[in-house]
Order: sequence, then C-alpha cells, then structure tokens
Amino acid sequence: MTNRPANTEDRLRETLDAVANGVRPTPDAYRHARREWIRRERRRRIILAILVALVFAVADAIGLWALNQTPDTPTIFNDPIPVRQNQPPRPSNWLPRP
Repeated sequence: MTNRPANTEDRLRETLDAVANGVRPTPDAYRHARREWIRRERRRRIILAILVALVFAVADAIGLWALNQTPDTPTIFNDPIPVRQNQPPRPSNWLPRP
C-alpha cells in the first residue's frame, strides 16, 4: 500500500511530462496573447466610459424633469413680500426734536 501512491504519482508525472513535451507554442504566441489582452482592456475602458456618460446623462435628464414638475405657485416662501419704505439712514446719535 505504501508503494501505490508513489507509483501513481510517478505515472501522473510521466504522463504530464509527455503532454508538456508534445506542446509546441507558436513563435508569436506571446504577442498574440498580449494583443488580445490589450484589445479586451481597451474595450472594457470604452464600455465603462460609455456607461459613465450614460448614467450622467440620465441623472441630468431626471433632474431637469423634476425641476420642471414644480407647481407655478411658490411652495417655500408663501408669505407676502413685505414692502419697505425708503427712508434715509439715521445717525446713531440722532434724537427727535421736542
């Protein structure tokens, strides 16, 4: 029983070595993989920029729509505006005449 795991490990190692020795990468495999990676990265960034612009435009549209839905009557300041009379400023030591 103690020989069996080593035997299985040796057979597995030999099999994986044979498979690895049979693999022949193409000369430009790295360049091809890098080109694919750069293309995917560029595509991700473009999609992200489009999504950010779309979210920004939708938020602006919702904000403008909400601002245009307000009633014509003022809701915050509904008190009448007080009318002030134009009076010249008085000096602090001014006293009315008797």
